[in-house]
Amino acid sequence: MATVSGDKKSASGGEGGVVEVDALTYSEAGAQLDAIIEEFETGVIDVDRLVEQLERATDIVDELDRRLRRTRMRVEELVPRLESIGQTEVDLRDDPGDEEDGEREAEDSGGIHPSSPGLF
Repeated sequence: MATVSGDKKSASGGEGGVVEVDALTYSEAGAQLDAIIEEFETGVIDVDRLVEQLERATDIVDELDRRLRRTRMRVEELVPRLESIGQTEVDLRDDPGDEEDGEREAEDSGGIHPSSPGLF
């Protein structure tokens, strides 16, 4: 049965124990939700169990939604940091005052460098 224990929502575990929904991994919660949906789709469910399973499914959906929102926010924070790190590396490599980079670019492009003799 889905219950509220303090601020934490709980659901019956497969072995008679109570497992807090927020203690489940994302995959475990998804699997439990799939099992509940499958049970509903069979059409054979006791009325008392129906309410319990609806409460449990709602708790799981709420928890998964909360995790997705938190993950999205974290990704939105981290991606710009990674992009700025990548941009800094590109800027350092493309520094026009760094002759060593110019020589390395010349080597990468077949040994031709704008300051090499024999160009035009």
